Amino acid sequence: MADLPTKAQILDWISDNPTQTTKRDIARAFGIKGAARIDLKRILRELEDEGHLDKRKGQYRDPDKLPPVTVAQVAAPDADGDLFARPMEWHGEGPEPVILLISRDGEPALGEGDRVLLRLQAVSGLDHQYEGRLIRKIGSSPRTILGIYRAAPGVSSEGGGRITPIDKGSDREWLVPSGNTGGARDGELVEAEQAGPKARLGLPKARITTRLGDPSGPKAVSLIAIHQHGIPGVFPDAAIEEADGMRPAGLKGREDLRDLPLITIDPSDARDHDDAVYAHADTEADNDGGHVVWVAIADVAHYVRPGTALDREARTRGNSTYFPDRVVPMLPDRLSGDLCSLHEGVPRATIAVRMRLSAEGDVIGSSFHRGLMRSAASLSYEQVQMALDGAPDDKTGPLLDGVLTPLFQAYRAAARARERRQPLDLDLPERRIELSETGEVTSVNFRERLDAHRLIEEFMILANVAAGETLVQRKTPLLFRVHEEPDGEKLDALRETVQASGLTLAKGQVLQTRHLNRLLDAAAGTELSELINMATLRAMQQAYYTPQNFGHFGLALGTYAHFTSPIRRYADLIVHRALIAAHGWGKDGLGPDDIERLEPTAQAISETERRSMAAERDTTDRYLAAYLSERVGQEFEGRISGIARFGVFVKLDETGADGLVPIRALGHEYFHHDRETNTLMGADTGREIALGQRVRVRLLEAIPVTGGLMLEPLEIAGEEVVSPPLGDTPGGRGGRPWKGRKGRPPGRKPARARAARAKDQRKVTRKRK
Repeated sequence: MADLPTKAQILDWISDNPTQTTKRDIARAFGIKGAARIDLKRILRELEDEGHLDKRKGQYRDPDKLPPVTVAQVAAPDADGDLFARPMEWHGEGPEPVILLISRDGEPALGEGDRVLLRLQAVSGLDHQYEGRLIRKIGSSPRTILGIYRAAPGVSSEGGGRITPIDKGSDREWLVPSGNTGGARDGELVEAEQAGPKARLGLPKARITTRLGDPSGPKAVSLIAIHQHGIPGVFPDAAIEEADGMRPAGLKGREDLRDLPLITIDPSDARDHDDAVYAHADTEADNDGGHVVWVAIADVAHYVRPGTALDREARTRGNSTYFPDRVVPMLPDRLSGDLCSLHEGVPRATIAVRMRLSAEGDVIGSSFHRGLMRSAASLSYEQVQMALDGAPDDKTGPLLDGVLTPLFQAYRAAARARERRQPLDLDLPERRIELSETGEVTSVNFRERLDAHRLIEEFMILANVAAGETLVQRKTPLLFRVHEEPDGEKLDALRETVQASGLTLAKGQVLQTRHLNRLLDAAAGTELSELINMATLRAMQQAYYTPQNFGHFGLALGTYAHFTSPIRRYADLIVHRALIAAHGWGKDGLGPDDIERLEPTAQAISETERRSMAAERDTTDRYLAAYLSERVGQEFEGRISGIARFGVFVKLDETGADGLVPIRALGHEYFHHDRETNTLMGADTGREIALGQRVRVRLLEAIPVTGGLMLEPLEIAGEEVVSPPLGDTPGGRGGRPWKGRKGRPPGRKPARARAARAKDQRKVTRKRK
C-alpha cells in the first residue's frame, strides 16, 4: 500500500491539477486504496479546517485561487476599451481577483452586467490575475444609464433622441427610439436602461425610466452621484413602518448612567450624535496619576434586530453616505436623527466602555456596560477648542473645570502613548465645500485640525481597540477592521519617488509605521511635503472588514474593530451585537445567522464603503468644477499629483481640485512615459516631468456635469511651457497624429496585447529553465 502523502504534496497536486480535485482523483493520484482512504479523508478535513482548502460540491480547491471554470459578471470597459470581469463567488482572504476577457470572432457581444461562464488561465506580472475565455453567456442584468436627454432635431421630445453620458471619460451615446422617452424633455437629466439586444453596428438603444430634472441645478449634483453609483435612496415601506413603531428604550435591564456628565463633541452641522465622552482622575491606589475615560455609543442594536426589515436594509446600504448638501442614511431618520441620536438632556440607550489609562496613557483595563445615559451637553469642536484656549462661552464655561479639562488631561496622556506606538501620521488636509441655501458653492476651504478633533479621534480608537480585544478574549465572532501592510510593488514605487526627492526610506527590514513617519518628518515643512504624503498614501493598502484578524498597519495595532458609529456603519452594529452576546445582555445579540454570514457581510459592506467613497469623491469633483466654471481663463498655482501616458494631473493649491493637462499640451516633442519612475521624458529636450513638481496652469474648461477640469500648462518646475494649440498634435507626438482605438491613451497597448507579451516572456523563462 502506498504511503500517505503529506499535506504539502496534496496542496501541490490540487494546484497543478485544478480539474481533478475530488477525493477519488486525489486517492487515485497517490495510489491510496482501502482503509487508507479514511486517513486521506481525515487529512483533507484538517486542510479544510486550517483554511488551506475549500470543499464545494465534492471537490477540493485552494480558496485563494479561482477554479478553472468560473461564473463571472462583466464590468464596464476600461479606458483602453478592454473588458474585465469579477467572479460571482470568491472565498479567498485577499481582494477578489481581476479577470481579463479574451474574445474570439463569432462570439456574442458582451457588456456591463452580463453574467458569463468562463474558462480561466492564471497569469502573473500584470494588472489582472486571470484571463477568461467565454464558454457561454448565462444571463445579464439591465444596465442603468445616467445622462442628459437630447431630443432629435426637428422633432418633439416624444419623437426620440439620444442620451449623452455624464461619466468622465465616457463618450458612448445611447439612442432613444420614439415611444421610449418616458416623457423626458430636451436637456433633462434622465435614468435609463438598455432596450433590446446589442447591435453590431450603430448606437445601442435605451429606454428612459426616470426623469431627474435640470442637470445644472445645484442640488442635482449629489443626486447624480446617488443614481450613478446605485446608492439606495428610498427606504422600503416595511423598514419605515418598523422605525416609526419604535419607542425609546427604558431603564429595564440597563445600568443607570444618567448621572455621568457625558458630552457629545461633533461638527457644528452634525446630523446625528452617536458618541459621547467623559473623563476623570482615577482614584484607585494602583494607578497614581491615571485617568478613567468613558466612551458611550448609541445602542442601535436595541432597535435594529437581526432578521428585521430594518436590518436587511441597513446591511444592503452598509453605511451612510455623506454629501455637502445631504446625507443618505443607513437608518431611517426616526432612528438616526432621533431615537439613536444622543441629544442633549434626553435619556438614550447606550453601550459604553469604561477604560482606565495610566499616567502615560496606556490602557490598563476596560469594561463594557449596557445602560441608559443623558447627554449633559451637545458641543461643537470649535466651542470646545475655544474653551480650552481660554475663551469659553455660556455653554462651555460651566463645564470647563469638571468636564472639559479632565478630558484634555486624559487626552494628553493618551497622546503620549500614541506617540510611542507611532501610527502612520499623514498630513493630508481635508476639503470643506460651503453651500448657499440654494445649493451653490460659496467657498472651498480646508478643514482646520484642532486638538478637539484629535481628542475624539483618539478616544474612539481606544474604544474600538477595547471592543476588539474584549471579543477576542471572550472568543466571540466579530468583524475586524483590517489594514494590511503595503505590498512590495507599491513600496518599490514609493522608494523610487523618495529617492528621486533626495530622501531615504529604509530597505531590507520589516517595514513599520515609524519608518514612514521618519520619512514624513524629513519632508515636513519643505516643498516635498505634499508629494511625500501623497506618495505614501498611494503605497497603502485599502482597509476592509473581515472575520479574521490581520491587524491594522496604519494605526500600528494588533487588534482593531469598529464599535463607535453603529448609526452610520453596519460593521459597528455587528460588533455591538457581538458584545451583547458575549456579555449575555439579551436576545438581540449576535445570532447563528449573523455568525454564518460574517464573511459575505464583511465583503458586502467593504464594497458599499468603497461605493460611498467613490460617490462622495465624484460629488466633490462636480461641485469644484461648478465653482471654477466661472473662472475659466484664469491662472492657478498647483502641483503635479499624477502622471499617465495620456497626460499629467495637477492638484490646484487654492481648492485642491484635480485637473488634466493632456500630453499634447506639454510641447511639440514626443514624451516617453517611464512606468517604473512614473515620469515623462521629452525625447528632444530631455525635460523630465515628475510627481510633486510645482506648476502654473490656465483653466481651459470646467464641466460641472462630469466634474472634469482641462488645464493648459504655462510653467512646470520653473520652466516656461510653449504648448501647441490643442488639436494640432494629438498625443504630444511631435505633430504625428495619433489614431488610437476606443479612446486608448497614446502609447498604451491594450490589456490583451500586454497579456500576450507576458505570455511570450513566460515561455522564454520556461525554456531557459
